[in-house]
Amino acid sequence: MLSIRMQRTGRKGHAMFRVVVQESRLTPTSGKVVAQLGSYDPHAKTVTLDKEKAALFLNNGAQPSDRAAVLLQKEGIELPKWVKLPTQKTGKIRNADKLRRNQPKEVAVAEEAPADEPAAETGTTES
Repeated sequence: MLSIRMQRTGRKGHAMFRVVVQESRLTPTSGKVVAQLGSYDPHAKTVTLDKEKAALFLNNGAQPSDRAAVLLQKEGIELPKWVKLPTQKTGKIRNADKLRRNQPKEVAVAEEAPADEPAAETGTTES
């Protein structure tokens, strides 16, 4: 079975991804791909896709991965009705009362000038 997935490229710490069609039994890093559909740069959030090729492979039964399905949908490619998009996860915050934004605001006390510095010089000299 063919799958549409993302293949990581780029240097360490700066990932780039290729959107490829590949046999599902192979690992994405094997390099053996059926077709390359485009690329995705997560840092600049830029996507380049061959929409016609992607639609052709989807209509012929290629299974997109969760992330690839979201990417294809955002690019305006109509997904078949059998493709299930992942549900949006809702994060639950533990100990919300300990968050800084939920703490009571402290009243800022005006800082006074230190005692050992002269307040303001008037131009007169003391002798």
